[in-house]
Formats: sequence, C-alpha cells, structure tokens
Amino acid sequence: MAAERRNEIGRRSFLLSAGSLAASPLLGGIATRAFAQAGASSRTPAPAAPGRRRLGKLEVSSVGLGVQNMSRTYQTTIPSRPEMINIIQAAFDRGGAFFDAAEAYGPHEVERILGEGVAPFRDKVAITSKFGWNIDLETGERRPGLNSRPAHIKLAVEGMLKRLRTDRIDLLYQHRVDPQVPIEDVAGAVKDLMAEGKVLHWGLSEMGPNTLRRAHAALPVSAVQNEYSMLWRGPEDVIIPLCQELGIGFVPWSPLGVGFLTGAIDAQTRFAPGDIRDVESRFSPENLPHNLALVELVKRWAERKRATPAQIALAWLMAQKPWIVPIPGTTQMSHMLQNIGAADVRFTPSELAELNAAVSAIEIRGAGSRTRCWSSRAWRRLRRAPALAPGSDRPPESAGAKCRVVRGRGVVWRRRRSREREGGDPDARGAPARRRHRRRRPGASRVCWLRSSALAVG
Repeated sequence: MAAERRNEIGRRSFLLSAGSLAASPLLGGIATRAFAQAGASSRTPAPAAPGRRRLGKLEVSSVGLGVQNMSRTYQTTIPSRPEMINIIQAAFDRGGAFFDAAEAYGPHEVERILGEGVAPFRDKVAITSKFGWNIDLETGERRPGLNSRPAHIKLAVEGMLKRLRTDRIDLLYQHRVDPQVPIEDVAGAVKDLMAEGKVLHWGLSEMGPNTLRRAHAALPVSAVQNEYSMLWRGPEDVIIPLCQELGIGFVPWSPLGVGFLTGAIDAQTRFAPGDIRDVESRFSPENLPHNLALVELVKRWAERKRATPAQIALAWLMAQKPWIVPIPGTTQMSHMLQNIGAADVRFTPSELAELNAAVSAIEIRGAGSRTRCWSSRAWRRLRRAPALAPGSDRPPESAGAKCRVVRGRGVVWRRRRSREREGGDPDARGAPARRRHRRRRPGASRVCWLRSSALAVG
C-alpha cells in the first residue's frame, strides 16, 4: 500500500482547465543568470508532467502554498481558521498540489489546519513538514535550542502524522541542522521512517554545502529549502549549483521577501511589535527607501507583462531553474490566486537576461535574519584576508576560514567565530529572536548576532 501511494502522485497530472490561473510550466532551461556552472556530474531530473515540477523524484505543482502564517501572521494576528481551510482547498481546485508546513509553525497548529484542509483530497497532493527545533512533543512548547536526536525525530513524526490526518509525509525536512547530532544519524532515522512507509522523501533547510553532500551520500536528498528571492540571492553562489550537481530540487522560502516584493510596503511603512520585519535592517527606516528601487523594478515588469508584482517575483524564481518550486504563503484568498497564477508568466531568454541584469544592478542595504556585524578594528584587520570560496553567501566550511565580502545581497561575511562541529553548521544555533552582543576580552572585536525565531524562518 505504501509503495502504491508513493507512486500515485507521480502518475497523476492535473487538468489545466481548472481555471485561467491553473499552474503551467515555465521555460525551464532559459535561465541566463550567471550561476556557477555545475560540472559533468550534474544530474537533470526527468521532465515533469505539464504544470508540474520535480524535486528529486517527487513531482509537485509548479507553485506550492506555504501555510506557516495560517495560525499567526507576521503582524501577530490570528487568521480565521475556516477561511484558511477555504484557501487551502481553493488552491487545490486551481492546480496547487504542494503544501508546506512544520511542527514549529504554531507550534503544531498549522499542521492541524493543513490536515483538515487537505483531508478531502489527501491522495492527490504532496504535503511536507519539518522537525529539528526543540519542541515539546505533547504540548508544543518551544524550548531552547535544537533537537534532531533519532529517537526524537521518530516521535515527532508520529505527532505530525496525527495532526496532518495522514499515514505518510511526502517530504520531511530537517528544519535546522543540529550540531550535536551527525547528519548521518539523522539520515538513518529518516531511512527507518521510509522503510515503515511513514516518510516518502526527505530534505534539509539552511544547511551548509558539506552537510548537504554528506546527507545526500547517506540517503538521497530530494529537496533543499532555503530563503531565496530577488531580495535575498545568496543561494545562487554555492547551494543552487550544488543542488544541480546532485540532482536535488530547491524550494525557496520567503520567495516574496516577506511581502516586500508584492509592492505592499513603501518608505513610510513601519512594522508592529512582534513583526519579524521590525528587526531586519533591510526594512529599517534608513535602508527601506533605498531598497524600494527593487520594488519599482518589479512593478515596471508587472506592467510590461500584465501581471502583478508578486507574480513577476515568483515567475523570476521559477525561470532560474526548472526544479525550483516557490512556496509563497498567504492568509488572503486573492493573494493565493495571484501566486498560483505566476506559473502562467513567462519570460523570453532576452527578457530574462534583461531582468536578471537589472536585479543584479540593485544593491540591497541591510540584512535579514543572518547578520553578523564586526567592529571596525576587526574589519580593518580582516580586509587583508585572502578571498576564499568566491561568491559564497557563508564562510567556507574549513574552521576559521576567511572569505570575501558579498555585497548587494543582504549579507556581509568576513570571518567565522566558531568551528563547525562534525555534523553541524556554523549558522544552525537555534537561538530565539534577539540581538546578542558579546565581548571575549578587552579590545576584542564585537560580534552581533540576529537570529529569528521559528516564526521568522522558513
């Protein structure tokens, strides 16, 4: 039975007559963005059915639906549960067949909403969830740090299955890498769950490239979920080329830049207490007016293509690679309809080259949830550092390595403070949202960390 369900979604294709907004394929091979080229070992997934894409061997709709905010929005309001279920079911009616959740969203409550929403058509869609944060399995209480111990993973999945009202999870992610647990042990636990038919595919989120290679060697990875949008393009340098090399799909979270690329934010916008954008410097009063140049660009292209800004931003992502599947989240029916309609927006090769060049020319000031700031003294000392891992959005994985500054993409790296433990990533620390200042000794450089809570991450 599990084997039959595993193949069911791959056999199905959706009728494109569901409405004018039904998903349709983009021109997958037209991307002209200067990604680092993968070598001869690149693996190209088999073509998907019309209106579909492949994440490894998992076939899904071209645009997914992230349900993260259906229990709590960025503005900390509580959406109407019946309306959220209506949105999920309307997305399915228009060709949406890929729904993204996590135990950390709510916590637990989003999985319950999704399980109720997809119950009438569960066997016709792919649903995801994620483990990895240290969350009480019974109460959903968020505890400090991370937890990817194999025994905990298996118990967490049992809870997911109950909340999602299903007997299997189509794609299970490790939400954040646990530095205390080797990734091979995590893969072993997921492999056991696959043998029981409870998990069909697995993936990782916000991991380093070495960890991804090791995970894929231990158990083939179907998808990586990282932040990626016109506003944050870090994955283009290392992770996306690595996914192409290994035949792994890529799922961008926050593909609309936490609402920025929809055009709903202007220079006068201020964010409510508790809104994650209130602590991101790219949305600060000092940087926001400058960064709105990107929004103006998207709006011009929306007029040119007779689309909405959100549709342009999503179509741009899908045009980069045929195995990129964005999962925009929303709590509004009209926005969901727009997002699914992005699959109908196409760029010619010349248009895509023009748009890529225009996006690259805009420097984004400030950063999101992965900022590390250095004192001027440390900055002067490290300016003499040799450039390693050119173009990387994170330091090389050798301990204490130095790398060049990455400008215009919302982040500046110079030197990593701590060594990457065996099986862990330097940025997988799991601290709740706060700003932390630390001084090691008099005269030492200051390190400022800004980490987002589970509600602030994909």
